[in-house]
Amino acid sequence: MDWLMGKSKGKPNGKKPAPEEKKLYLEPEYTKSRITDFEFKELVMLPREIDLNEWLASNTTTFFHHINLQYSTISEFCTGESCQTMAVCNTQYYWYDERGKKIKCTAPQYVDFVMSSVQKLVTDEDVFPTKYGKEFPNSFESLVKKICKYLFHVLAHIYSSHFKETLALELHGHLNTLYTHFILFIREFNLVDPKETTIMDDLTEVLCSSSGSSSNGSGNGSSNGAGAQNHVKER
Repeated sequence: MDWLMGKSKGKPNGKKPAPEEKKLYLEPEYTKSRITDFEFKELVMLPREIDLNEWLASNTTTFFHHINLQYSTISEFCTGESCQTMAVCNTQYYWYDERGKKIKCTAPQYVDFVMSSVQKLVTDEDVFPTKYGKEFPNSFESLVKKICKYLFHVLAHIYSSHFKETLALELHGHLNTLYTHFILFIREFNLVDPKETTIMDDLTEVLCSSSGSSSNGSGNGSSNGAGAQNHVKER
């Protein structure tokens, strides 16, 4: 689990920002596409008499499976040639191995690292217990936060690099619905630092504004968004 314990860093990439390309996923005809009009703000709230860790575990596992499935629909287009780095707009993500060594990898390699590592965690009885009476580890919430951060990277990459393919497959409604549900969940329980999600604040504002979302996290993005896109994120 060493891959989850490192701190994130950011630094200027030393290059002039490229002209911002038009973001297809922000077009109104596509942002309005959903597979349900359910009020997700109510869905993510902790039910009465349900243990918080149980709720976090159940939802985190479900999001892992759904995001993995969503990525699999475009995985044939996400190759080492088409996505030579794990990039989202002007932000590049790196992976750290078990020894803490930074690895510059392709997007499919990065996603494989994420999914393989998360799979091991959610199936580990010592981390995500399923048996009655089994307690969650003290580090459980911090592990969930790290998992959600990396799952966000995968969702953001799908939008940034593979939205055209998602449109062609007519799965943009599924993607929008999944993203909205996930963002409202991580906001409800403060699972991901708003600075981490700033790069997709434009999409978040559009998709979540009509979903009963709070202002938590979105306000910070308006002042930091431009700067964040000119940084290289190191993982």
